[in-house]
Amino acid sequence: MAGLESIKGGDAWYKCDPPMILGEGPIYRASDSTLHWVDCLANPPELHILKVDPVTGDAIGRARILHLSDSVTVQFFRKDKPGSYICAYYQGVAFLDEETGRLDVVKEIIPTEDRAKLRFNDGAVDARGRFWLAEIDLKAMSYGPNKLPESHGKPIGRLWRYDPDGTLSEMDNGFVCGNGLAWSPDNTTMYVNDSVSMQVFSYDFDVETGAISNKKLFIDRRDSFGEPDGMVVDTEGNLWIAVFDSNRVMVFSPEGRHLKDIVFPARNMACTTWGGKDSDILFIATGKDRKPTAKADDQGGHMFRYYAKGTKGTTKFEFAG
Repeated sequence: MAGLESIKGGDAWYKCDPPMILGEGPIYRASDSTLHWVDCLANPPELHILKVDPVTGDAIGRARILHLSDSVTVQFFRKDKPGSYICAYYQGVAFLDEETGRLDVVKEIIPTEDRAKLRFNDGAVDARGRFWLAEIDLKAMSYGPNKLPESHGKPIGRLWRYDPDGTLSEMDNGFVCGNGLAWSPDNTTMYVNDSVSMQVFSYDFDVETGAISNKKLFIDRRDSFGEPDGMVVDTEGNLWIAVFDSNRVMVFSPEGRHLKDIVFPARNMACTTWGGKDSDILFIATGKDRKPTAKADDQGGHMFRYYAKGTKGTTKFEFAG
């Protein structure tokens, strides 16, 4: 795109040892300035907790790493329940203990016999404390980005909402790889990425009821490159999207206009969160480039940060149950 601003984001800021296979789900807690993320494909899966300087974002020591009993791809703090997260594990919703790594299943959604067909991926908590989580159609994803044959039929990945009272609702379906859930600052629009179909969708959102409607194609990457992955929004309503298989975080306006790219020496930028005292540090989890064509100096599998001075990010909400 001619004239598009391209900014160098810098080298990996925190080196994981060994490098992660796929870093996901970063969240920042202001009360103790800690960064929490997972390596969902490690064996066993891992939860990382790192204390950081709230002003500079510099690491203070090394991350504490807990081993998990099943793959967790995203987690959020629970309101008024210190040390506990709600999370999406391979088959549904669980609570995760920060001290021990214990995973307590709350709601199994995907039955064990369907683990070869579906798995959970990304999620988010809305302004009323409801947990949204999205699935991957594993067979559809195996064809590769934007390569799903018509013979496959409609993808079977679903979007769910889990309410604080335990109510579970299917909200949408037809996803190859549901990802990057976020809301506009005024809570009238919800965004969901379908990474492997290379599309970003928007919905009208009713914050009081949690209803979504009027689904639209918001950003179309099918004739371009990269898979829209984890996403956050700033207070101006711009979308900051980690774009897998692209070396970059792409920034789009509330109207869907491509504003700028932050370019990094890691092919697979996976997921983002705002952090720091002023919510102006973008922390990004990445994955290894496991393709035969991977560059020897690719820095995937480590954590990155970008100082977005002049920008303020929106805080990720906590689950109200």
